[in-house]
Amino acid sequence: MINKKENTGSFRDSLSTVSKEGKRNWIYPKKPFGKFYNARAVVSIVLLLILFGTPFIKVDGHPFVLLDVLNRNFIIFGIPFGAHDFFLFGLVMITVIVFIFLFTVVFGRVFCGWICPQTVFMEMVFRKIEYWIEGDFRQQMKLNKTRWNSEKFFKKSTKHIIFFSISFIISNFFLAYIIGMDQLIKIITDPPSEHVQGLISILIFSGIFYWVFAFFREQACTLVCPYGRLQGVLLDQDSIVIAYDHTRGEPREKIKKNPATAGQNHAGDCVDCHLCVDVCPTGIDIRDGIQLECVNCTACIDACNYVMDKVKRPRGLIRYDSLNGILNGKRKIFTPKMISYSFVLLVLLSLQGYMLATRTDFSINILRTPGLLYQQQPGDKVSNIYDVSIVNKTFKDMPVNLKLENLNGELKLVGKEMDLKPQEIYDGKFLIIIPKSEIKLMNTPVTIGLYSQGKLLQKVKTSFLGPVFENEKEKREDKDEN
Repeated sequence: MINKKENTGSFRDSLSTVSKEGKRNWIYPKKPFGKFYNARAVVSIVLLLILFGTPFIKVDGHPFVLLDVLNRNFIIFGIPFGAHDFFLFGLVMITVIVFIFLFTVVFGRVFCGWICPQTVFMEMVFRKIEYWIEGDFRQQMKLNKTRWNSEKFFKKSTKHIIFFSISFIISNFFLAYIIGMDQLIKIITDPPSEHVQGLISILIFSGIFYWVFAFFREQACTLVCPYGRLQGVLLDQDSIVIAYDHTRGEPREKIKKNPATAGQNHAGDCVDCHLCVDVCPTGIDIRDGIQLECVNCTACIDACNYVMDKVKRPRGLIRYDSLNGILNGKRKIFTPKMISYSFVLLVLLSLQGYMLATRTDFSINILRTPGLLYQQQPGDKVSNIYDVSIVNKTFKDMPVNLKLENLNGELKLVGKEMDLKPQEIYDGKFLIIIPKSEIKLMNTPVTIGLYSQGKLLQKVKTSFLGPVFENEKEKREDKDEN
């Protein structure tokens, strides 16, 4: 999709936000409007309500979502997860990556334009405030070129104070996802002197958010985020992206006021009004083709449709479509790449569903202590030492005890009682003491029951090593000598 009239291909080896001298080209996008922009505004409002409302939701007195990375304590949709569930998080991350790949293969960078927090905050919060205070793009350009006076000082200071205030609020809500809303409110209501380090951290994060949205802006998408560069390996000719229909739009011709010359040599619908470039938040010309700077924000679609309505030509000169859809009028969704990613995603989702469905509120692991044989005990008894590890995955205290289920013997705990706190991992040792008369095999099967408040939670099978091992060894040696 190349501009046959003006494109020189330079967009492929340069960024619209960087000049030939290597300096920053500040982007002043025109205020967008239209059907897609309104739809994005609705989606953004819903996402912002979810973002700022979720920390207030509780389930059984606990946060609905908690991402305590420092203590490796997580709550997802009211379900507690800890360090012991790290494999689940690894699987979830792999699934998310595969889903992003699949979604990109089919629908391009829709995530960037509609859901990405950077785009939502930049275009639907900070940019709107900027339009409200400084005006549309021409007024902003004029204000920045004007010498400092009372009006410029008032507008700039007001804008940046609001920007930093919003950044401070965002930082606090992100902190609420880490420590919980109750703890955040406590920190806010306590004297600042009691949480100096936390206050400094919040101010640092607020400064980072403020710098990103006030100054760094679209460069977070073009220079930092790797997602745009993945397009080269993920997109194909059947991927649905925001595309300019060059077969219909070229060659371009401006609308001429002279009726005698209007329409001469005009073979395309593009009137070269430049509005699609004016509204682009990354400053690109969508008519040059698919570019890594394009975040699929649909501003160019709305602008082009507005112009097409004005000149009484069909909408959709810029639209959601694939390259094959533009060239041949046909597009396929079920491509081999899409089917492959879908199969992998289905397998991962099935595996996760099974793991979550079979996940219990606790886990127990019992092993005979390696490197040790049996021990002789008074009363013609023998013992084995075992290692036990129990994980309490719930929010409740869990007092537990162990019992022998299939042998007449004694189970002695070494050390403290097993009273597990929420999300606690208990590691300890215990002895199993059995009369020699009960031992018939070299490795006697042992079943141990895990009980909590008199309720059987799980039975664990292990083995008991006894003196029969020596008797059998002597018999084998005598047999070998004979």
